[in-house]
Amino acid sequence: MQTLSTLSPAIRQYLLVTANYWAFTLTDGALRMLVVLHFHQLGYAPLQIAVLFLFYEVFGVVTNLVGGYLGARLGLNRTMNLGLALQVLALLMLAAPAAMLTVPYVMASQALSGMAKDLNKMSAKSSIKLLVPDGEQGTLYRWVALLTGSKNALKGVGFFLGGALLATLGFGGAVLGMAAVLAAIWLFSLCQLRPDLGKAKAKPKFRELLSKSPAINRLSAVRLFLFGARDVWFVVALPVYLGTVFGWDVWQVGGFLAAWVIGYGVVQTLAPAITGKKQGRVPDGRSAFVWAATLAGLPAAMALGLAAGWPAGWVVPGGLALFGVLFAVNSSLHSYLIVSYAKADGVSLDVGFYYMSNAMGRLIGTVLSGWVYQQYGLGACLWLSTLFITVAALVSLALPQHAANPARENA
Repeated sequence: MQTLSTLSPAIRQYLLVTANYWAFTLTDGALRMLVVLHFHQLGYAPLQIAVLFLFYEVFGVVTNLVGGYLGARLGLNRTMNLGLALQVLALLMLAAPAAMLTVPYVMASQALSGMAKDLNKMSAKSSIKLLVPDGEQGTLYRWVALLTGSKNALKGVGFFLGGALLATLGFGGAVLGMAAVLAAIWLFSLCQLRPDLGKAKAKPKFRELLSKSPAINRLSAVRLFLFGARDVWFVVALPVYLGTVFGWDVWQVGGFLAAWVIGYGVVQTLAPAITGKKQGRVPDGRSAFVWAATLAGLPAAMALGLAAGWPAGWVVPGGLALFGVLFAVNSSLHSYLIVSYAKADGVSLDVGFYYMSNAMGRLIGTVLSGWVYQQYGLGACLWLSTLFITVAALVSLALPQHAANPARENA
């Protein structure tokens, strides 16, 4: 704490926001893996497992929209702490006796968790805009990439943690332990986050929830299709495929997906260097198109490989690794673009609208992941992913582009 007190106020708040986001993300990743693996062990079909997450994504859509409004009126510290409290409640609900864990009950718990996740994420991403001086776009890109990448690396750790906790403590013990740790983080956050962070100078009207910026609307559409493309095969289809076709147990599935997400997060933190920040460049609409177009052919190649009878043990892990690298760069540069496009006063309104589209993409991808896999298999999920990424690339062509590289600055 003494070292923390010697840092500038902006750096201290950035570290507190990041630590808060890290703690939440760890439990969110673990909970996702716990629910998928536990209910798969109970004999649930892939579509039934997807339905368990339906309210998680539906309420994420609503929460991002309303949460951006609340963040602008009440302050981002309050929306971030509310997210932590709701996650604790969602975990405690799942600690109920096994007889109570019906599909509607678990869906209700996941609804709370979805609200919690998107309140926390919207608050964290919006805060960065307010902690970086105007004009320092390179610094903004680096901070956003670090926050996003480290969060996803920890989500990967959470996937592994979920599988490990399920194997050692059982479902009930795992969710109780995570609830206790997260409650302690929540109490610390209540005391330390700046009370006026993100509160708009002019109180926004409720009718201002929808973005009026063409750039933000287009970027939001890109985000919807991009994350739908990922989740249409990653959320339900892939874990079930690894368990049924490869015959992996919960440790192997959890460990493999954890390693993927950790690597994905590491690449996200490196995205500024990969996309040319060292040469004084930050991303624009052309960058978004190029990286999405590069990604589009990969799931199609995987689907063709599986259809041709190539060894699935090479096609799926190898393709997934390459997909993770390219998807991480896409995701990181989009996270920078939304924070860059957003207005500083009431930033959470624009960021909330954007992540509402992100949640809508996850919702569509999650439902399709269970249904398409159950009906047609992993290959069909990969072809659908290709279609979604192609649409994202085409919409990216309409995003603003730099007339020249304007981002040379001391960052």
